[in-house]
Amino acid sequence: MLKKIIYIVLALAVVAFTVYKLKTNKEITVSRVYQYDKEQAINVQAITLKLESPENDISYTGTFEPNKETRISADIQGKINSVLVDIGSTVKKGQALIQLDNSLLKLQLQTVEIQIEGLEADVKRYTILANADAIQGVQLEKTELALRSAKVQKATLAEQINKTTITAPFSGIVTAKLSEEGAFAAPGIPLLQITDISKLKFTVNIPENELNQFQINQTYSLSADVYPEISLSGKVILTGSKANVGNSFPVQFSVNNTADLKIKSGMFGKVLPIAIGMKNDQEGEHIIIPASAVVGTNIQPQVYLVKNGKAVLKNITISNRFQNKVQVSSGLTEGDVIITNGFINLFDGANVVSITN
Repeated sequence: MLKKIIYIVLALAVVAFTVYKLKTNKEITVSRVYQYDKEQAINVQAITLKLESPENDISYTGTFEPNKETRISADIQGKINSVLVDIGSTVKKGQALIQLDNSLLKLQLQTVEIQIEGLEADVKRYTILANADAIQGVQLEKTELALRSAKVQKATLAEQINKTTITAPFSGIVTAKLSEEGAFAAPGIPLLQITDISKLKFTVNIPENELNQFQINQTYSLSADVYPEISLSGKVILTGSKANVGNSFPVQFSVNNTADLKIKSGMFGKVLPIAIGMKNDQEGEHIIIPASAVVGTNIQPQVYLVKNGKAVLKNITISNRFQNKVQVSSGLTEGDVIITNGFINLFDGANVVSITN
């Protein structure tokens, strides 16, 4: 009986010690865990809303490229006697650019011309003799074949001489000079670069959900960043069939340059996704906010308003998305202050200290 009492006492002691230890461990754990104070004000960044025109925000940046550009090389080899243009020269289609040495070819041409004169005289003489049966007809035939061969040789030399003058394949500007007088030209070795910027290609990359804003053969308004006052128009000539790494698609426009060719290859510009002559549903001023300010879900987007030092969650309706901004059709009004940054630990009704931009 005594042993039974001792076992019971020991068991109760073990249970009591275990309970005490668990309670002590819980208190230690709780003391080590950070306890967020919901009354503490949260630092956030905010903006005051104002009405904006979507045209000021809906634009896509791209790059102007030349309509045509080529590096010119010689069709035949030879020494360069003269380079008739320099970098920056404006050239017309067919204008002479480089002259190769053709003195040897001209001497060969003179030799062939002398041969032709002799053969033509022989043909006349042999024709008279053949008609009088003084010579065999085969001799006349051989002379006539020799004359035809000499004329082909003359035409070949004339074409080679013609190719010693290298001309511009199209009108443009000399943008690179890759050789000088005295150098040796050969097929495949670039000598000059000609660039045509009378027409330009303008290429932008468009996210897939905004690609339907651009239609083939429609015309859109463009501008160059360095000349924003110059209004350009570009016709869509290509929409990409394959996305790039950023899941965007290239859209290319054909653009007429200004008369004085102010827009240069490599310049940056912008295009508005509103076809010229088409009705603009985005006309007027609207509430436009950064997309980063939107919380909630796609079905029910929300934003945090700042009212009386507290964050207030508000449902909104989004009517359009473009780049990194959204257009809000309901839920917000001009003058509202919305939170754009500092969402960690933020909740509806939280005290906030806002820095307004």
